[in-house]
Amino acid sequence: MDNFINFDKIVLCLIEVDDNIMSVFNSNIILFILAYLLGSFPSGLIVGLIFFKKDIRNFGSGNIGTTNTFRILGPKAGIAVLFADVFKGWLAVNLFKLCHIHVVNLVLLITGLLAILGHTFSIFLKFKGGKAVATIAGVLFAYNFNFALVCATIFLPMIFITSCISLSALISIVIIFIVSFLFHDIYLSILLGFLVLLVYIRHRSNIIRLINGKENIIHFGLFYWYRKIK
Repeated sequence: MDNFINFDKIVLCLIEVDDNIMSVFNSNIILFILAYLLGSFPSGLIVGLIFFKKDIRNFGSGNIGTTNTFRILGPKAGIAVLFADVFKGWLAVNLFKLCHIHVVNLVLLITGLLAILGHTFSIFLKFKGGKAVATIAGVLFAYNFNFALVCATIFLPMIFITSCISLSALISIVIIFIVSFLFHDIYLSILLGFLVLLVYIRHRSNIIRLINGKENIIHFGLFYWYRKIK
């Protein structure tokens, strides 16, 4: 008889927990959608159309991200788009905190991933978009500031050495993925493993230009100075 009573209590507890999970899930759906929409906001396109009367997709690499904005619209526009793209990744991860909802780290990373996917496959651009390097930076700074600083110490010197944003991103994301294991956060490492694939897929055209020696470089850094002297 006691066994039946205990079983009934277990069932009741499971039903109560299930109701709580469904309640949290339903409230989270709105924030998940909002995270994707934040990522989808095409900062580079908006800045180009409003302030320069240019559709950045028709110039340079055709990308809406920071690098092409710098190249086509200049440093002021590039910096504005850089901050906007970083901020939307940071904001997506902090949505739950701003709503005073406590969630586990996995949920934070999912919202960050949705912002990254939003930038890469924007609903406002017929599911096309940028390469999400700046948005990834925003997500990492929001999720783990110390880890993001480590990422910056990898990525920024790489730019200085190679004078090439795309090559720096391709090399750095692999190193960052390996370094993530030192932080003992399996969810973070899984996310970065996925981002390695995403970054390489989104940089397919850059990889081809790198192989052919035709990739654009910035007018700064060791490789640029080496080529100039040579």
